[in-house]
Amino acid sequence: MSLRAFHSDRYTVPLPEGHRFPIEKYRMLRQLLLEREVLMPAQLAEAPLAHRDELALVHGAHYLHDVFEGGLDAAAQRRIGLPWSPELVLRSRASVGGTLAAAREALRRGISGNLAGGTHHAFADHGEGYCVFNDIAVATRVLQREGAVRRVAVIDLDVHQGNGTASIFAGDACVFTFSMHGEKNFPFRKQLSHLDVALPDGTGDDAYLEALRHHLPHVIDRARPDLVFYQAGVDPLAEDTLGRLSMTLEGLRARDAYVLGTARAKGLPMVLTMGGGYARPISRTLEAHAGTYETAVRLFG
Repeated sequence: MSLRAFHSDRYTVPLPEGHRFPIEKYRMLRQLLLEREVLMPAQLAEAPLAHRDELALVHGAHYLHDVFEGGLDAAAQRRIGLPWSPELVLRSRASVGGTLAAAREALRRGISGNLAGGTHHAFADHGEGYCVFNDIAVATRVLQREGAVRRVAVIDLDVHQGNGTASIFAGDACVFTFSMHGEKNFPFRKQLSHLDVALPDGTGDDAYLEALRHHLPHVIDRARPDLVFYQAGVDPLAEDTLGRLSMTLEGLRARDAYVLGTARAKGLPMVLTMGGGYARPISRTLEAHAGTYETAVRLFG
């Protein structure tokens, strides 16, 4: 099988000078994967835009109206961390559409990815933490509506807890949310995932991987998923400006190999979403994200 990935980097968002959100990393990662021949041009496709009725399976009507019609007030925009613009709406829809397309592809081929997505801080009624719509939640609900899947597991290894995802799926026995994140990092008011593993600052590779190897088999056994979303944020990296878990590139590759290898061994379709990465220089973030795809290609073919 060959790994197909979806991209949406043509939808750029105008940001103020010095803004810390690395909007350029999405285009740069796609170019890097092509330059290294990790992915070939035929394996890449532009993400479709998610439709409003698909978004409405997760997000409330008032919130959707405010996003689509430019009605987000200053407080709502500050909470998201991005200024509203028509371009932001398009990019947010493409981010969701890419994850939904990748999920459909994973069900056919075993694995697929979105070179964006992982917007796990978006709640049903508001966005926050650079996240407008929750792509994993919307993709899950669309596929459940279509009867393509019943049970889903979310393996969220971004350094920040997937609070929006946890909130949306709270009490849902068919979607198991697992978040392993920095204990003292954003968001400072955590939600309850089905399983949360909070790690101290400076955890490092060995302790991180030990915790992952302890918990992940139990997650898979409890979730019994038809599909797995892997939120493969690379912000646990030591150089990440928002991280603090002190992991190395080698540690992140070992993390990815364990998660992807577990899914491969159990025959579980896997969707890759990018999640966070805020290292300086940005080349370290790109190297980490590229490592996820290099590992996926090595393990899945």
